[in-house]
Amino acid sequence: MDFNYELEIFADVKEVFASLTNPFQIEIWSGCHADMQAVPGYEFSLWDGDITGINIRINANKRIEQEWYFGDQEEKSIVTLTLQKETNSTIVKLNHTNIPEDVYDEICEGWKEYYLGSIKRMLEFY
Repeated sequence: MDFNYELEIFADVKEVFASLTNPFQIEIWSGCHADMQAVPGYEFSLWDGDITGINIRINANKRIEQEWYFGDQEEKSIVTLTLQKETNSTIVKLNHTNIPEDVYDEICEGWKEYYLGSIKRMLEFY
């Protein structure tokens, strides 16, 4: 199952990108240990290992493409985050493909509330 979502964050695109790729910033908004580098081929771990995967492509301040691991799933689950710079904000466009049906609702809510929602709250608060 696929999930598409778009969110406007009133922060500079560089701040949004850093919040998605800098482990120290990820730990601030997630409250959990993060192992991440903005490097293609880097295997990352977020939320104390609850989310794991590999960075496929990174285009700084513009696009992040990752594979998220869901056990022995046949089709790869691909996350694409596109950042669009606006005058006073950044539009984040998310496309997450091949989400297993048994965790679909949890993953979608997680993106909205705990992942992108937490980044929005952190960046717009400071």
